[in-house]
Amino acid sequence: MTEETIFSKIIKGEIPCSKIYEDETHLAFLDIFPFEKGHTLLIPKKPYKKISDMPEEEYTILQKVALKLIKHLEKQLQTRTGMLVYGLDVPHVHIHIFPITNDLKIFNFSKTKKYLGNETENYVKKLKL
Repeated sequence: MTEETIFSKIIKGEIPCSKIYEDETHLAFLDIFPFEKGHTLLIPKKPYKKISDMPEEEYTILQKVALKLIKHLEKQLQTRTGMLVYGLDVPHVHIHIFPITNDLKIFNFSKTKKYLGNETENYVKKLKL
């Protein structure tokens, strides 16, 4: 039996998310603790604990979706975009895609940004693909 995670609950619709992309096998949504506003998480809907558990074909498709999102975010936000897979927080494969700004301190995970007011909805509208 697969371990239940926050991501599996999001996939099932039990926990809401600020969705910006979905297809049959992937879901992308705004991170609730973003490095920068627009920080997106991309997950496969199959609950692989780590990338090395994924069949090569599915990993390749995940990377293609990540590239599509990166290009879209760069166009919409007019900035460079980074991608990071560090797998420390949730045992479900996920890729962080985030805008790169001059003040971004990527490895200080305790210094995250906050969305104010209706900023989350504005970013969803701007970044929805």
